[in-house]
Amino acid sequence: MERGPIDEIAGLLNDTVSNDADKVHAATGSLDRLSLLPRFPFCLLSLATGEGENQGQQIAAATYLKNLTRKNLNAAAAHDAPYSKVSNDFKDQLMCALLSVQQPLILKLLVESFREIVIAEFVNLNNWPQLVPQLRSAIQISNLFDHDGTTSTINALVALQSLLTPFQYFLNPKLAKEPVPPQLEKISEEILVPLLGAFHSFSQEAVSIHGRTDLEKEKAILIVCKCLYLSVRSHMPAALAPLLPTICHDLIGILGSLSFNDVVILDDKYLLRLKSGKRSLLIFRTLISRHRKYSDKLMTDIMNCVLNLVRYCANISKLDNASERIISLALDVVAHILETGPGWRLVSPHFLFLLESAIFPVLILNEKDIAEWEEDGEEYIRKNLPSELEDVSGWREDLFTARKSAINLLGVISMSKGPPVGISNNAPSKRKKGEKNKKSSQRSSMGELLVLPFLSKFPIPSEANAFEGRVLKEYFGVLMAYGGLQDFLREQKPEYSKTLVCNRLLPLYSSSTSFPHLIASANWVLGEIASCLPEDMGGIVYSSLLMALAMPDVEDTSCYPVRVSAAGAISQLLENGYFPPDWLPLLKAVIGRMGDEDEENIVLLQLLSSVVEVGDEQVALLIPDIISSLVGKISMRIPSGAEPWPQVVEQGFETLAVISQTWHNFMLEEEVETESNEKFVGGQALMAKALSELLQQAWLSSSNQLEGKVSLPESCIDKSSNLLRFIIVSVCGSDAIQELKIAELVLVWADLIGEWHAWEETEDLSVFDCIKEAVSLHCKYGLINFLSRRVPSPPAPPVPQPSIIESIGAFVSQAILQYPSATWRACSCVHMLLNLPNYSPEAQGAKQSLVIAFSQAAYSHLKNIRNKPCSLWKPLLLALSSCYLYYPDTVERILQKIEDGGFAIWASALAFSSTRSFEPGFSDESEIKLIVMSLAKVMEQLLGAGNPNGSLLQECFASLMEASVRLKEMQEAEGEDSDDNGESEDDNDDDDEEEEDDDDDDDEDSEHEETQEEFLERYAKAALDLENGMVEEGDVADQENCAIELGCLEKIDEFGVVSSLIERYGHVLIQGGQIPSETISTFLTSFPHCAFFLPSS
Repeated sequence: MERGPIDEIAGLLNDTVSNDADKVHAATGSLDRLSLLPRFPFCLLSLATGEGENQGQQIAAATYLKNLTRKNLNAAAAHDAPYSKVSNDFKDQLMCALLSVQQPLILKLLVESFREIVIAEFVNLNNWPQLVPQLRSAIQISNLFDHDGTTSTINALVALQSLLTPFQYFLNPKLAKEPVPPQLEKISEEILVPLLGAFHSFSQEAVSIHGRTDLEKEKAILIVCKCLYLSVRSHMPAALAPLLPTICHDLIGILGSLSFNDVVILDDKYLLRLKSGKRSLLIFRTLISRHRKYSDKLMTDIMNCVLNLVRYCANISKLDNASERIISLALDVVAHILETGPGWRLVSPHFLFLLESAIFPVLILNEKDIAEWEEDGEEYIRKNLPSELEDVSGWREDLFTARKSAINLLGVISMSKGPPVGISNNAPSKRKKGEKNKKSSQRSSMGELLVLPFLSKFPIPSEANAFEGRVLKEYFGVLMAYGGLQDFLREQKPEYSKTLVCNRLLPLYSSSTSFPHLIASANWVLGEIASCLPEDMGGIVYSSLLMALAMPDVEDTSCYPVRVSAAGAISQLLENGYFPPDWLPLLKAVIGRMGDEDEENIVLLQLLSSVVEVGDEQVALLIPDIISSLVGKISMRIPSGAEPWPQVVEQGFETLAVISQTWHNFMLEEEVETESNEKFVGGQALMAKALSELLQQAWLSSSNQLEGKVSLPESCIDKSSNLLRFIIVSVCGSDAIQELKIAELVLVWADLIGEWHAWEETEDLSVFDCIKEAVSLHCKYGLINFLSRRVPSPPAPPVPQPSIIESIGAFVSQAILQYPSATWRACSCVHMLLNLPNYSPEAQGAKQSLVIAFSQAAYSHLKNIRNKPCSLWKPLLLALSSCYLYYPDTVERILQKIEDGGFAIWASALAFSSTRSFEPGFSDESEIKLIVMSLAKVMEQLLGAGNPNGSLLQECFASLMEASVRLKEMQEAEGEDSDDNGESEDDNDDDDEEEEDDDDDDDEDSEHEETQEEFLERYAKAALDLENGMVEEGDVADQENCAIELGCLEKIDEFGVVSSLIERYGHVLIQGGQIPSETISTFLTSFPHCAFFLPSS
């Protein structure tokens, strides 16, 4: 290959890491232009694999190649191309590069490019027939299989792993039972099966008496284990099934070679062996849970293998993370075996051994727990005290621990009841109906027969044994065990749980000696079994948890985990139906506990949100009593200037949004006459003042104004909108606007949402509610800078800034264009903003800019979905209609610019949507009125253009008549319904109550736990509907709340407009005979005065 292009690209890649921004920008642009050349990927590949070259340049070339490959393949997929743009020559060279490259990072980047091509061609299109033979040949002649081999076996196996990665998942969600992909069968037959001979040889060498092999073979063993796992994770290739006994024997040998003594040296080879062992256990777990047909005969050997592993649970505190993960997976495999048909027979003889020697040693308190409690309380809580309070104290997928697996296994054992007891031959053969189920339910579970008696042997700590470390550590294990018995306790009578709590948990709270580690675990247990407690236990449990929530640190021991676990347990208790007699002490305790520790404050704020949501109207009455102190706590954490907001402030805004929404809902439900009730008026005013001061601090502080820009975390925009909306609806006069600085706050808020692009992270639509209230407030009182913005005073530069309505318009336009989930609400804002009654002549420019932005966004979105009529047509067509009524010529130019013939396409779609053939249909009177006016305006424009005989005009006229008839029928029917509603209202209420009762009974009778087959069939149907366009993206549930506001258009007499149009052009419109006579006849029946202008001929 010529060096000229390669040297040029190499220089540009070097420039991309320059400190000169202009140089980087120029180099990036040049590379983008060169990327269109056919030989460009070859040059990148040559630079990435060049020996002795600049390593930074190699990484840059490999990275650019990866991104370019993904970009080109995604572009081909977007156009439904039947083939990719990757040539066979390039694929061959990429494969050669993969097999020969030595640097691990370059190999990783090239493998990512390889995987993109594999997915696009081999997986999706079933092309690249030479791939499998080529890779098989490369493995056969690689260095571990051929002494004279020049290619790397490890590289070839890495390529094989990348090839298998897509097949670890089901590929066709439209099939409830997906067959094994033929590509996977081919890989298994031609590569994996021949490879297993070498794998057996390598593994035998590894587990020999010396116990070690060379590093490269250890890597090969690990990669083959990964390949086997990927192959069977979802499917079972036919070629692998007969070889499972041999495979499992080799995997058992690998696991047997592991050592769990604290004297093991963790060198690179042994770490690879541990990873191979981990992958072996994942394969066992997959075989047991997904491939029972093949694994039942192997289960005995697997069970013996994992029993040998869990013997080392006593050493858990001395093990490194990788070794602990092995123990954790071994416990998981035992649990999976127990849940199978033959599981009881295999596991039940070992129940006592598992409980005494495996599960309980993992549960007891150890040195690592104590150190983690003091050094990293957050990590300790995540691992040991999970709750429902967000991620702060919940399990994360990456936090696999042996303790978590032990608790899970204990729960499975406690629920086990074993096979039914056989019936004697002498027993009578007849029995009453239901007797079999009764006997089955009376069988005692292992929780009652084994687990609880075992746990009861350990005494509860008291003053007498408080200084015995063994007692404390063992009782910690007892508490952790209780936390895993919630399913078992749920099957028992509530009194069972009551006895357990009273005798084994509550005494810890009344002890004169403090046991922080035990109290934290007891809190967690109470939260876990909250649903199992009888009603009369709620009060004493709540009091104990409230006391733990306020527990101060004990000398040098932090009680942070105690307070966090108490918060989680209180939340669980409230959600399970316990309501304290007085909510105010809890609210004050939560707010009073907030201090300088952000992590703890976040948990307390989350608890406060839960309390407000659960307490609802009972707590709503108390909100004015706490709002000021809560806002004060949050305001203290807001940083000055443009510093990033800490998470505690974000959580604070989220909690305030919940509180304000709860108060607002309470006011609506109670229909409180605020003007005559001083208590509610004062409460509303107090809340509005406190929230306004908080937003002023965040948005209008002097430091923010000096820097000229307000920056909020993206997750806070919707919560801030909720708070601002509450302040706006609290306004009772123009004085309040001044006092609360609403005009200034709305201006800053509009600037923020005008530049908001965070919809992919959160799609909370409260911003639209705030837009509605801000527009309503402007219509009542008029807001400064709403329609046009004043030029800033010196010394600020006289640069024109967007007005409030223009910033809102920018947000709405982006919502229409980019986010289908917001289309309905965004389009409803279009009508609200354009139909304002108080546009001054000076503000017409702002109105026209809105029309331009809305038209571009709505038509661009419509263009992407117009191939198949759907419900999202409705808001987009109506938004364009409102724009067209104000500036028809402008809208026509925009549509024509976006697409040749765009105006005719929109007008035709509008005409079609107004007919009864359009399945989603228009059912709202204001919608049909807007359509009638829009069609009339379209016809006037077409007639003015001198094209009276065009098919589009005839189509619009037929639709106009049909829509006019429908609108008149709706108006007449509405008048009749209003007369009848008063008489039938009471009867309907009674009927509704009876229907609700019937529905409740039906729900109880029809309660059914979905099977795996039903789940797969349901999701297959959903995937098929999605592909066929039957499921549409968008906030369809909110359609009823998105009625369009015609505003000043309400005053227009739409029938007068239609009559005037027909009076002027009826003789022209009727020519050609293209309009069905039935349509004309139906129209004249409703509008007989138009008969003179529409002769029947």
